[in-house]
Amino acid sequence: MKKILLFCMISVASFAVNTFSPIASIEINGTAKDMILHKNRLIIATDMGHIEVYDSGSREKIKEISIPDVKDFMGDIMPARVMSADAIGEQYLLLSDSGKGGYSNLYLFKEEKLTKLVGAEDKEAIVKARFVDKGHILLGYLGDEVALLDIESKKEQYRIQLSESKFSDFMLNEDRTRAVFSCESGVLSVVDVKSGKVIEELQGQNVDNVYKVDFKSGMVSGAGQDRRGSLYDVKSKKGTYIEGEFLIYATALSPSAKKVAFPMDEKNNISIYKTSSKSKIALLKGQKSTLNVIIFQDENRLFSASDDNIIMIWDTSKK
Repeated sequence: MKKILLFCMISVASFAVNTFSPIASIEINGTAKDMILHKNRLIIATDMGHIEVYDSGSREKIKEISIPDVKDFMGDIMPARVMSADAIGEQYLLLSDSGKGGYSNLYLFKEEKLTKLVGAEDKEAIVKARFVDKGHILLGYLGDEVALLDIESKKEQYRIQLSESKFSDFMLNEDRTRAVFSCESGVLSVVDVKSGKVIEELQGQNVDNVYKVDFKSGMVSGAGQDRRGSLYDVKSKKGTYIEGEFLIYATALSPSAKKVAFPMDEKNNISIYKTSSKSKIALLKGQKSTLNVIIFQDENRLFSASDDNIIMIWDTSKK
């Protein structure tokens, strides 16, 4: 009997999930709406009309870039909400949905100069923008359209409708040659960036809106409104999912795609799983608001942004 009890205790201990608290945080001026990690720089888009750039190691602010204020429906002057941001080299993208009539303003910051690439007068509903290279930007439109914008000419090389559903998110792979797009239908479209052609359609694991996606090492993860955290191997198109307790608003894959992160409960705790076995290996506790973005810097260090002014930093390498 003692041997059986001892075996049970060892078995429980071996499957215990380590719980982690943030090791540090960054307080920003405004609410975080988007965040990317470019080399050693953390770029955060805010609802206060600017992006903030931090050294990811020292957490020191390197730069702050603002876009023009706008008038609200009452005619009052207010900061333009920046919903999407990106960086390549010393170039920065700032996308706002606060233009006249609710249309988008897309700005390029280069050589200390802010240039408007797309204006509200163009009446475009762009939801997300990311650099493909220093001369081109991939755009995701509200109507689930993908477009490739030439920066110099300010003209689109193509615009393609992916589905009849509402756009949710897209993510580029590491070399920016492919992107995965998500929408309200739960179907994920893998797109060739150069041509806009749909290479693969990944489906069957989500049955509703996929809020966010990630794309690393040939694997895609999806954060579902249906409380499913989906995982797909792009080459084989085979997928699976992990069941959550609440709507899943964010996801991230580690660089090797051996780990995946999802906020699986209404307390905004971040659960980390092995993608091969779907076994839970860590729980990150301390987030105060609904998660917007999770980023793995390496296999153990993560950044997370929520609907508040605190960026949290996590390290799961030691306990």
